[in-house]
Amino acid sequence: MSVAIPSLTRVPVTEKGLTIADFLVPVRVAERVSPLLRNVGLVLAGALVIYLTARIAIPRPDSPVPYTLQNLGILVAGGALGFRRGGMAALLYLLLGVVGLPFFAEGKAGLSILWGATGGYLVGFVFAAALVGRLAELGWDRRIGGAIGATLLGTVVIYAVGVPWLAVATGMSAQDAIANGLTPFLVVDTLKLLAAAAVFPAAWWVVGRRPSDR
Repeated sequence: MSVAIPSLTRVPVTEKGLTIADFLVPVRVAERVSPLLRNVGLVLAGALVIYLTARIAIPRPDSPVPYTLQNLGILVAGGALGFRRGGMAALLYLLLGVVGLPFFAEGKAGLSILWGATGGYLVGFVFAAALVGRLAELGWDRRIGGAIGATLLGTVVIYAVGVPWLAVATGMSAQDAIANGLTPFLVVDTLKLLAAAAVFPAAWWVVGRRPSDR
């Protein structure tokens, strides 16, 4: 007896792999630049979005993990750009911070940050952006339910990497790592993932109003 496995694809085959970023570049501009140059520009734009959201940070006196908007930037960039471009944008952001540019939250930079308490979240960003991007390529971002599911899974990935890394880097117990690196963020990160999820159906609605761009 075979078990039917539901398909993750939510769009027709002809639209599989398309993300909202494919419609961000005006047609007249897209026709004049190579696909490589266009994709490089989108990756740079995604890394910039992540950087800008990292600039908004509120330190927590009793914890090495601050409140930031980075999760929002990661989810939006990943979903907008897709698997490869989203993952590359997050990786580029990570590498620029590691080499010494003050790109991380609170203006921090350097390899020591990657090996430190918040390094796991930074690594998790890359996997989360790629995952949300892949789900967007499968059409999860076209409807609010699928978009919420994609951004929720992306958020889970960030903490699945970040919290254990926090425990190892600081010597905290698993319970303390959860109390410091997960529990305080549940409400605000739920709001962030819902905000990110709302962006995608709205953006697709706008694209649908401009059929000449499709």
